[in-house]
Amino acid sequence: METTEKIVEAYCRYVKNWFTLPNIKCEGQFEIDLLAIDITSPEEIRRFHIESSISISTGFSKLTAKPFSLERLRQRGHQAEQRHTIDFFIERKFNAPKILSSLGTYGFKPGNYSKVIVSWDWTPDADKQAAAEGILLWSCRDILKEIAEISSSGRTYFTDDTLRTLQLFQKATHNRLGKDDGDV
Repeated sequence: METTEKIVEAYCRYVKNWFTLPNIKCEGQFEIDLLAIDITSPEEIRRFHIESSISISTGFSKLTAKPFSLERLRQRGHQAEQRHTIDFFIERKFNAPKILSSLGTYGFKPGNYSKVIVSWDWTPDADKQAAAEGILLWSCRDILKEIAEISSSGRTYFTDDTLRTLQLFQKATHNRLGKDDGDV
């Protein structure tokens, strides 16, 4: 599991207080990054199929609405570009038959869960395309900011290695700026 996927999983589990199941291997070399279930509201159980596409590389930091091509995905020079399109997620991560089959074994049926892509950023066209497909876009930057805000409160001690590392980084950054945000 990639570090960015671990951050998203830790965020869902420890900040949102959701049950999570990461890194689900599916038949045919497919994989589900994260399933999350929110039972914090007794009136409604909410399910999420979450995929991450986080890059800070200038050329690939934004999801796009460019067309997806399986042929171009197989070409080494075009893989990164193809993996940062909404159509890639629709075809390869959310609607592939092997993915849908695996989702069903966990009670994720069409219409009873939300599809989420976590990314550093996205183009306006990608935002429109995702909305039209019923896909939620979450900003990795917003997730990190929320983790930082909770960490700076000084009231939360994370035992999760990923969140604890981010919490310590937050503490070190604030101390270097001459701010004291309490014990961590």
